[in-house]
Amino acid sequence: MRRSSSVVTVLGRMQDERISVLTGAPTVFTSLIQHPGRAAYDLSAMRMAGTGAANIPAELIHGIREFIGARNIFTAYGLTESSGVVSICAPHESAETLARTSGTALAGTELRIDAPPGQPGEILTRGPHVMHGYLDDPEATSEAVDADGWLHTGDVGTLDERGFLRITDRLKDMLVVGGFNVYPAEVEQVLRGHPAVADAAVVGAPDERLGEVGVAYCVPSAGARIDAAELAAWTRERLANFKAPRAFHSLAGLPHNAAGKVDKNALRLRAMTG
Repeated sequence: MRRSSSVVTVLGRMQDERISVLTGAPTVFTSLIQHPGRAAYDLSAMRMAGTGAANIPAELIHGIREFIGARNIFTAYGLTESSGVVSICAPHESAETLARTSGTALAGTELRIDAPPGQPGEILTRGPHVMHGYLDDPEATSEAVDADGWLHTGDVGTLDERGFLRITDRLKDMLVVGGFNVYPAEVEQVLRGHPAVADAAVVGAPDERLGEVGVAYCVPSAGARIDAAELAAWTRERLANFKAPRAFHSLAGLPHNAAGKVDKNALRLRAMTG
């Protein structure tokens, strides 16, 4: 109920203040689009929207244009330690490019992947935008920024031949299943492709044989229900067996933190305690 009330507040403010530019996590836009009372609000002042995440469904880009009214959409990547934006994908790019990449590095900003070409690895960035350090914490600073000035972001991604950055996950979210690396964002994208799944999040849970396995929390689409056996078959058809979650749970909604991002710590605790 609180979530629905906050969405109404945002819609009301957008209408009353004639908001023309809105930026936020994908979940912010999903909540606005899916709210049953959205059509009652005049959002005609909207002209631009900005978002960013590891994986954004192309359908969300289309939804922002159709239901929120923002014809110009950009996606971007950045973090506090980089003084904000590192790369940006401009509004003229296709919905697919906007959904799957965070664009190219800003002028004066260096960007590279700590891995062989074409392989996912940690995203590193260097330039005048990188912080000098954490206040009174030289140890943490040296761990984050190396001797050559590269900021180790903790995010995992790839760079294509055009220099477009694709975020695949967070290093801390990566699972190690039987010695193999599994990036939850890849699995979540496959789950969201199932017609019964509106949203999904995957976390790790201890396993005696494999060390760790994936556990999926899925939000059902309107009028649908989550069938664990069906989703298990769906993921195994599209992913290597070790990447497929071993358990599937249905939730009315995923937990989110104050920044609007999925609270994976809450889900990990849930997975560990059953």
